[in-house]
Amino acid sequence: MDEGLRNRVVIILAVLTLIFFFGTLSSCNNALRQKARSDKEMAARIALEEKVSKFAQESSALEEKAKAKEKEAEDAKLELETAKKALIEEQAVNQGLNDQLRKTGQPKEAVGK
Repeated sequence: MDEGLRNRVVIILAVLTLIFFFGTLSSCNNALRQKARSDKEMAARIALEEKVSKFAQESSALEEKAKAKEKEAEDAKLELETAKKALIEEQAVNQGLNDQLRKTGQPKEAVGK
């Protein structure tokens, strides 16, 4: 009976060893799947981070361009205002000269008659 008990113990230990072996393989397989999933997630996060960084740089560049265009528009507006003032002054001077020319021209006409 001692021999039969020993055989049973060996069989039980062999079965337990196989169960633990397959459990270990399953655990390793699950760990590899989780690592692969984690690596994919990390790659996706890095890609998104790069896109966000690129978008932020482009946004910053566009904001700078917009500010430059606003400054150009403001400068052009100031130049236009200056040109308008100069034109108004020139028109006033021309009007004054025309008035003087008419005044000086009228006496010649009166003398010529």
